[in-house]
Amino acid sequence: MSLLWETSPLSSYRIAEQLSESTGWNPKTVKTLLSRLVKKGFLNYEKEANRYLYYPTVSRRESIRHESRSFVDRIFRGDAASMLLHFVEETELSDEQRDELRQLLDRMDGSPEDEP
Repeated sequence: MSLLWETSPLSSYRIAEQLSESTGWNPKTVKTLLSRLVKKGFLNYEKEANRYLYYPTVSRRESIRHESRSFVDRIFRGDAASMLLHFVEETELSDEQRDELRQLLDRMDGSPEDEP
């Protein structure tokens, strides 16, 4: 998807060529993936002469929203707070990242940002 968000439309040949360079995937695997993404509604294509040109039907932001929700539903049974707690506990955060989290929580609580 990243490839198509950056440059589209692209032919299946060009997509397979670029993905095989970066991932080592077989072109047949790439074409199977493209077909599944079309069936799921994430991609569409136009036929031009003897080739198919693929383009995304959803934005990167929409895709992240959909996949994030799916992840939370599957792994954390829909409980986003549990997911956040897990990642905060399991990840080393920099001082800056901890400050950003505090500011986010303060904004959600309606607390002033510059309290002593």
